[in-house]
Amino acid sequence: MTDTAPLLRITVMNKRALAIGAMLAMLAGMALAQKDKKEEEEPTSWLNFIVIRDESGKPVRNAAVIMHPVNPTGKQSRGGLELKTSAEGKADFDGIPYGMLRVQVLAQGFQTYGEDFDIEKPKVEITVKLKRPQQQYSVYDDHPKDSNPPPKQDTPQEQKDQKDQKPN
Repeated sequence: MTDTAPLLRITVMNKRALAIGAMLAMLAGMALAQKDKKEEEEPTSWLNFIVIRDESGKPVRNAAVIMHPVNPTGKQSRGGLELKTSAEGKADFDGIPYGMLRVQVLAQGFQTYGEDFDIEKPKVEITVKLKRPQQQYSVYDDHPKDSNPPPKQDTPQEQKDQKDQKPN
């Protein structure tokens, strides 16, 4: 009988350890299931983008639509997603979490577009009108003389000199 007593103790200890291990595994599984449930509950939106030319309304193909989440302080978060528009100027993505989203659109031959959107609906359609670049003015180019030039503005020194010349 004395030989079986240590075996009984080991068996009881193994059963307890097994029961404790099973409970820990069950608790870990429940915690993971709860985490997955929270992630599933976070509302997301389906975004539809239409990118068109401002002057004609025609679609812009192969434009890059770049999306970045924006934190509450207004700073762009790390990461992001880039889509390309189709021949019809359309791009879409399902699964964008609700909140602020920075959208930038880039296309060859157009000005870069950028705007922040507050995403709070299950389906959002965003139409972007791209403009052609404006002509830039260069001091190195030859410009025709203007027949009505703007009036010359006096420098601060000239204004002081004029004051000094006026009788009091």
